[in-house]
Amino acid sequence: MKSPRLKLDFARVYFILWGLVVGVLTGAVISLFRLLINKMLAWFVHIDPLLRHHVWWLLAVILLVIAIGIFVGWLLHTEPNIAGSGIPQVEGQLDGELETQWWPILWKKFVAGVLSIGPGLFLGREGPSIQLGAAVGQGIAEKTSRSPIERRVLIASGAAAGLSAAFNAPIAGTLFVLEEVYHNFSPILWISCLASSIGADLVSLRVFGLTPILHLTYMKSLPINQFWHLVVLGIILGLFGYLYQRVLLAMPHWYKKLIKLPRCLHGLVPLLLVIPIGMYFPKFLGGGNAIILHFNSFIPALSVLIGLFILRFVFSMISYGSGLPGGIFLPILSLGAVLGAIYGVIMIKLGLLPRVYLMNLIIFSMAGYFAGIGKAPFTAILLVTEMVGSLGHLMPLAVLSLVAYMVVDILGGAPIYNSLLSGLVATNRVEHIHHPERMEVPVFLGSALSGKQVREIKWPKDMLLIAIRRGEDEVLPHGDTIVRDGDILVILTDRSNIAKLRHKILSLSDFS
Repeated sequence: MKSPRLKLDFARVYFILWGLVVGVLTGAVISLFRLLINKMLAWFVHIDPLLRHHVWWLLAVILLVIAIGIFVGWLLHTEPNIAGSGIPQVEGQLDGELETQWWPILWKKFVAGVLSIGPGLFLGREGPSIQLGAAVGQGIAEKTSRSPIERRVLIASGAAAGLSAAFNAPIAGTLFVLEEVYHNFSPILWISCLASSIGADLVSLRVFGLTPILHLTYMKSLPINQFWHLVVLGIILGLFGYLYQRVLLAMPHWYKKLIKLPRCLHGLVPLLLVIPIGMYFPKFLGGGNAIILHFNSFIPALSVLIGLFILRFVFSMISYGSGLPGGIFLPILSLGAVLGAIYGVIMIKLGLLPRVYLMNLIIFSMAGYFAGIGKAPFTAILLVTEMVGSLGHLMPLAVLSLVAYMVVDILGGAPIYNSLLSGLVATNRVEHIHHPERMEVPVFLGSALSGKQVREIKWPKDMLLIAIRRGEDEVLPHGDTIVRDGDILVILTDRSNIAKLRHKILSLSDFS
């Protein structure tokens, strides 16, 4: 009897090694990105309070930020895909909706991101870090002539490494790409993303040290008899999370309506408005991690917390809505922390919560608010766990995140990055429709489209799904929307394309 032969499968080892290469290079890029932002932000935090007493310095800083705004506007004009966080662009690239060139994205996003976040705008570094990592992965794939499948894996691995290096959170970086960006849990993908995240994290830890980004401490775990607070707080976070989504998605329209400047120059608005904020509240500048860490030593009065939330909510919208390169991770986490502090202080005043558990609610609220807005609860739980540096609160984190997620889902909120991608793709497609015409296509009983999510359907490129008529209601579709029997698809396309497009949609509906 022959002994079984040992079969060696090097496929996973191959992707692990390439993932490590992408991760190490991404870690170096993002570490430099973080260092430059920190240096620039520290300078503005130091100089801004002095502007109240030195008029010439004030004029000089105003001229400086105008120059920054114009230069970043030029970068945005030459490469529109560096606008915003960059996560929707990466998601669109992996979905086959967008195609970008890696080198212009890499250097222009890097420079524009430093210049946009550094002056103290309420923007995060994580979104740009993800796009920068994806560009590194794409560049390596193209320079080494990888196959299309390998190229997609390396882009996804670079995105995971970007988040890992930005927050020193390798597990959350991996899971975010699988849960939110790639929507795929294949073994090859996750092992490559994990290797890349670990490689990037090792580089980042070497530069910034082992202390967690948001190292918050609490004295006692929240007991079961206090878990009802998680339900109430989760509902509140869900409601404010839905509000955040609606306002954020409406901001580009408001900018175009109110600011009579080219879209690429809208960044001048927050860059000028941040100067008075820095003059009087320099500690409030930046993405918000300094505010979160400050809760370790001091919790402000209720009136200050409410004012802080209003300021950060409004100016976060102004900052991101301008289209400047910058993310919303940190602003969301800081807003969640402030909401948790507001709720906790109110409950303490009412005698319904022992003060010892206030820090617990602040930590839990960061995850809950992100879970509701991003609709990525697993990422939210692990991200906060890694950033805080403690595994002792997984259960309450999960409860609060689930409640906030459910509230936003019931209200009809979609994952924020998917919604941003839909707007981006819609804009690109509408620009190619010269004679727009609406057409309606019914979904018959037994159609192959029925029961599928909008994102699962391979829609023709020359159309835009703008609505779904369902009985007397009209649903605004997003990636998670499920097509049902009896729906009527409302599609925008070019007048000359109607007959051909109708045939394509009906062929998608056919099981054969």
